[in-house]
Amino acid sequence: MIAIVTMLIDHSAKALIYNVLLRGHVRYQWPFTLFTLNQFYRFLRGVGRLAFPIFCFCIVEGFIHTRSRRNYVFRLLIFGLISEIPFNLGLYERLRYPSHQNVMFELALGVIMLTVWEKLEYWDKIRNGGFRLILQALSASVFLIAAQKLHLDYGYKGLALILLLYLLRFTRELQCAAGALIISIWEWPAVFSFALLALYNGKRGRNIKYFFYVFYPAHLLLLGLLTIVLKNRL
Repeated sequence: MIAIVTMLIDHSAKALIYNVLLRGHVRYQWPFTLFTLNQFYRFLRGVGRLAFPIFCFCIVEGFIHTRSRRNYVFRLLIFGLISEIPFNLGLYERLRYPSHQNVMFELALGVIMLTVWEKLEYWDKIRNGGFRLILQALSASVFLIAAQKLHLDYGYKGLALILLLYLLRFTRELQCAAGALIISIWEWPAVFSFALLALYNGKRGRNIKYFFYVFYPAHLLLLGLLTIVLKNRL
């Protein structure tokens, strides 16, 4: 729920403040300066940075506990396709935007990457541990390159974070410390998400997975429509 709320804050700032006010050439008649508005926009985007690491963490937990990884990937890909036009409309004000794809595709690719990694881990035909590790590293590299070439939401960095959280899943303190260290290099506000993840007790909370799947394209579509309406009225 924290990830959903912070994602909504992030996307609302991008669609309504940046697209409509900062980039929309709207005449300013507000009791604050353009500089103040820009600083507020940056603050909200900083809050929104908390969402992605939490989603990556949930993907790892989902990968470990799901009954069917095939259905898991299929569900992510289906909703990725459903979300693509709302994503383009809500954040980029167009129906097609090939330079950036929505996060569902990145999360789906992350699950596929972990599946291949685990298959190699338990492949009994590989006797040599060093050779097994090389194959795993090569397979992960292919997925990281694919994420970058496909212009996924966070590119190779997102998949690298998912893999890191998976490899360190047995030690929560190390998992959170390493995740915070890595993400601080490219998105320092996201570090605070790991303070929340460190509190996770390992138990399943409310089953709201379908709420997230529906909420993701729905809120993007709503933001896209609001952007159109506001630009025509302001």
